Amino acid sequence: MMGSASDWETMRHACEILDRFEVTYSKQVISAHRTPELMADFAHGARAKGIKVVIAGAGGAAHLPGMVAAQTTLPVIGVPVRSNALSGWDSLLSIVQMPGGIPVATTAVGNSGATNAGLLAVSILSTTNERLAQALSDYREELKGKVEESNAKLV
Repeated sequence: MMGSASDWETMRHACEILDRFEVTYSKQVISAHRTPELMADFAHGARAKGIKVVIAGAGGAAHLPGMVAAQTTLPVIGVPVRSNALSGWDSLLSIVQMPGGIPVATTAVGNSGATNAGLLAVSILSTTNERLAQALSDYREELKGKVEESNAKLV
């Protein structure tokens, strides 16, 4: 989920990871500020709908991940979207500074953060899904191979 359609350029990176690992997901714009009732309905009903992990991206005040986490016991991963005003620092600080008791796993600002949010969701799901556990292991080996190839080209 994302706070506005303009967040899609960042959040699509999480979707690309979920697609790669063949994880079913839905995507939608839900604003903590402009559609608070929709946000609350989503959070309260997520578990009953079979959702296992929520990835929520937001910029600026970035209240979406925290407000969703406050209304569900599902894992919530917050992606700070780069903002015009403070280059995403405002988003990062807003998401990462949750009060004790209401956790939000927070990733890096921007595209890398969205990619890692997808990977973190896959990692969480892999604790009860052997196919995902193996696919994640294969992915890590692929990353290792790319580094080894890079080193070979330097010689």
